[in-house]
Amino acid sequence: MKIILLKDIAKVGRKYETKDISDGYAVNLLIPKGLAVAATPDAVKRLETEKKKMDGERKIHEELLLKNLSELDGVTITIKDKANEKGHLFAGLHSEAIAEEVQKQTRLQIDPSLIQIEHPIKELGNHPIEVKGAGKSVKFNLIIEAR
Repeated sequence: MKIILLKDIAKVGRKYETKDISDGYAVNLLIPKGLAVAATPDAVKRLETEKKKMDGERKIHEELLLKNLSELDGVTITIKDKANEKGHLFAGLHSEAIAEEVQKQTRLQIDPSLIQIEHPIKELGNHPIEVKGAGKSVKFNLIIEAR
């Protein structure tokens, strides 16, 4: 039976792929759970229009990301946080907190998953931060000061 997958399914395929699988698996599991639909000519047409719509949205999202990354390149972001006498922060700064602070200070929306830090930052001082996305990599300076 030919089906169109509505979600990524391990060992079967990715979203919006057309697959030929056994009738029982499709009728008893995938279709009732809303993971797939039968590949009728009407469903295939809807799939094509949905793919075009998603490609257009993805392209717009990627262009906006590239614009935001180019504006972020070389910017300095300053964060004030609680620290002890030795310069260690009481709580480490994660990529989510950094992305939130970037948005507050520059009004640029950056997805936290694009911020490249190995571990949460736990020290005062200047930290170069790399942001990778849409095939482009930029760096900005993060200055952490004691409150």
